Amino acid sequence: MKTRITQTLNGLDLQQMIDTVAALKDNPSLAHFEFRACNHWVNGGENRSTIQGFYGAGMEDESRSEPFEFTNGEPPVLLGGNEGANPVEFLLHALAGCVTTTTVLHAAARGIQIKSLSTELDGNIDVQGLLDLDDSVPVGYEQIRIRMHIEADCSDEELDDLLAFARNHSPVCNTVCRPVPVVLERVGAQSAAA
Repeated sequence: MKTRITQTLNGLDLQQMIDTVAALKDNPSLAHFEFRACNHWVNGGENRSTIQGFYGAGMEDESRSEPFEFTNGEPPVLLGGNEGANPVEFLLHALAGCVTTTTVLHAAARGIQIKSLSTELDGNIDVQGLLDLDDSVPVGYEQIRIRMHIEADCSDEELDDLLAFARNHSPVCNTVCRPVPVVLERVGAQSAAA
């Protein structure tokens, strides 16, 4: 009986990563994914999204037995009752999660061990655009700032290169960056190799 020893880096199975990349190179059609969300309005600014199934790797995914549910709400100043985070806050959550995951994935691919990583995001919105009070005001974020605190076993130059790569290859960041400037800056502790 052959026993497989799992080697991981940053919590990722390195052999599975190698096998996945090889499979995608051999059959690029496996790289096409379709993600879905369903949303149901409840009342006022409250609505709920459910996410469960998606298509990827050449088939419909069946790994999720129950849907994920997210309640969108608004704060009282925006006519809501704080039923949940509002959609533009969820966008920050999605952006933070995607940039983090992309950074960790590509760090592992480069042999870089992440020791700690956290982000703080903020963005500016002028609701005059939402309310159609001033045509010169953009609807949505004017800019989003990501402040990443990261410590890794590499040089500052390697870390800066990794972060630039992650910013440019994060699907959510790339989607948002097309119309909205996003600034990603590293703050906090120096890397361990510095």
